[in-house]
Amino acid sequence: MLVALAPCLPAQTASKGAQPLQPPTATLQVQSNLNQLMRGVLYPASNVVFSAQIDNPGDVKFVPGRDPSMATDPLVSTFGGWQAVENAALALTESTNLLLIPGRTCANGLPVPINNPDWSKFVQELRDAGVKAYKAAQSKNQDQMVDAADTLSAACAGCHKKWREKPRLADRCK
Repeated sequence: MLVALAPCLPAQTASKGAQPLQPPTATLQVQSNLNQLMRGVLYPASNVVFSAQIDNPGDVKFVPGRDPSMATDPLVSTFGGWQAVENAALALTESTNLLLIPGRTCANGLPVPINNPDWSKFVQELRDAGVKAYKAAQSKNQDQMVDAADTLSAACAGCHKKWREKPRLADRCK
């Protein structure tokens, strides 16, 4: 499904008194179902945040002879350590926008319940958890990371309890 959105950019003018230049319209396209989005973006990013409450990302050592640009573990990649935790937290925060795009389906083919008020509440909780994790990662403080990871875990659990934790796949997203 395609959704056209105008980006939220400040109006620009070519010269004083000229009409504002309009930014091009972007077209959003849903490429994955909710399960694929969770497994591809949210789950890996969450694991980076969760790992930072146990292992100090500042203590991550690069393996001699291994190219960090080829690392599959974000914590030991070129942008590893605390920066990887910051990036993961930002990925969680930005992914909340993807959770609100109309046209996405659940793994069982039902539409994601974006019009359900609980969905909006849980997405906002995830966004808040991502922001909290980002600030904690910026502080490089593991105690704050424990608190942020708890907030993230609670945000995930609320939504999962309502829509994912069903005995049958067909009952999800109802």
